[in-house]
Amino acid sequence: LCCVVVAGVLPVPTATAEPPTYRPPVDAPVRDSFRPPVTPYGPGNRGLEYATAPDTPVRAVADGVVTFAGSVGGSRHVTIRHPDGVRTTSSFLATLQVVVGQRVRQGDRVGTTVGALHLGARRGDAYFDPASLFTDERARVRLVPFDEPPGTGAAGERRAIHQLVGGIG
Repeated sequence: LCCVVVAGVLPVPTATAEPPTYRPPVDAPVRDSFRPPVTPYGPGNRGLEYATAPDTPVRAVADGVVTFAGSVGGSRHVTIRHPDGVRTTSSFLATLQVVVGQRVRQGDRVGTTVGALHLGARRGDAYFDPASLFTDERARVRLVPFDEPPGTGAAGERRAIHQLVGGIG
């Protein structure tokens, strides 16, 4: 007599991670807001510049993993990758208090400032306004009609994009 037992393996349900909450890295006013450049290498401010005094403690804006902690061009920077894929970088630091690969919790000290602190935020390679991380407001979308029906296919898509961006680029 032979008996065969087949055990099925059921996938273990995984909890969907809540997006992290973010808090500013310092308690100081913003002295220069985000101003995206018109061209990839043009002038602008790809983050927030805080009016901090020298030796101000800089804290992690959310939980994450340090992906860079070191010098670039003679100034110190710390980059943290957060669970939602956002990377934040604190720049122009006097001291570094973290190392690459270190897990940090929101509020952990990552360094101190030389003077003003610059905070940048990226999704992929695209910079965005870090101030948007510090609000609970959802983006509001308002649909607007086209001035002229754009048509179908690739030509219609090009006309639609042209109308949406107002002929820029």
